Amino acid sequence: MSTQKLPKQFLDLLGTGESLLQETYKRVSKIFEAERIFVITQKGYVGLVKRHLPGLPTSQIIAEPLRRNTAACIGLAALKLKKREPMANLFFTPSDQVIEDEEAFVEVIKKGLKTTDTSDCFVTIGIPPLHPETGYGYIQYNTDDQEDGVYSVRAFTEKPDLAHAELFIDSGDFLWNSGMFIWNVDALTNGLDQHLPELMSNLGEVWDDLDTPYETDSLARVYGSCENISIDYGLMERAEKVCVIPASIGWYDIGNWGSIYKLAKKDAQGNAIIGTNVLAENCSNCLLVNTDSSRALVLRDLSDRIVIQTEKTVLGFPRGNDQAIKSIVKSVKLGLGESFT
Repeated sequence: MSTQKLPKQFLDLLGTGESLLQETYKRVSKIFEAERIFVITQKGYVGLVKRHLPGLPTSQIIAEPLRRNTAACIGLAALKLKKREPMANLFFTPSDQVIEDEEAFVEVIKKGLKTTDTSDCFVTIGIPPLHPETGYGYIQYNTDDQEDGVYSVRAFTEKPDLAHAELFIDSGDFLWNSGMFIWNVDALTNGLDQHLPELMSNLGEVWDDLDTPYETDSLARVYGSCENISIDYGLMERAEKVCVIPASIGWYDIGNWGSIYKLAKKDAQGNAIIGTNVLAENCSNCLLVNTDSSRALVLRDLSDRIVIQTEKTVLGFPRGNDQAIKSIVKSVKLGLGESFT
């Protein structure tokens, strides 16, 4: 369902009537005033952002000329906002997550902003793990070294294999990496200058043109030379003063269909049905999704399956085998062509 033309942040994957981007905006609106909420996106998605967030001024949409991972994305946003407000505290969040306990979320982010308001610590939000997940990054933290619920970080670990994920869970001092970060803008830009000097040198060439008619052309000239690296690898793993706030906020990364099944409303047989014109007879514990209103999705005698119907493709596979989706997509591209993915 998530395609290059319409990625998942613009989809209503849970059948709530709102896209993940719209839900994210509403969530952060409980903490920040409207004029202090910015969206950074690729230039090709600016029109989609405006359509989904019609009240957001164009001046609060930061357009990347092309994709260059989260370090360049955050570095650009940091320079834009530092020029407008040199003492700002920044909260960065992806727009493809679901958070069920929004009250707890608000308290956690406020605690993080309070921390960065009085220190140069980089704050990340960690999620107490529920199971040995191999699709998430992990944060190891000092369980004895904390101040008001903010702990020092020992190490970041990228997606582990199952054996290591089980060890992390058993140790009791690992959290899932949510991809949410809080910095004061001065500490952030100083850290980027120190650990990613070439990236910041490239972005720095645009400084005089930010918020002027020359910004777009100036960015297009330098952005392709920016290092393609994540903020985790490029900055957070290298920095000295990194903290984490363990947050039990009902967090889900919408990265696979299993997450969507867990979150979606289910009927008496345990089926989660998203979309219209779906008929399921003698089916149980299935996720059934129809995105093409001109066609019906009719199923019988299925159990523990995921079936997705789009305009071009019908996909079916066992529930609980979410990591197989990458190999399935690869097989479709090789066997049937890019147009079916």
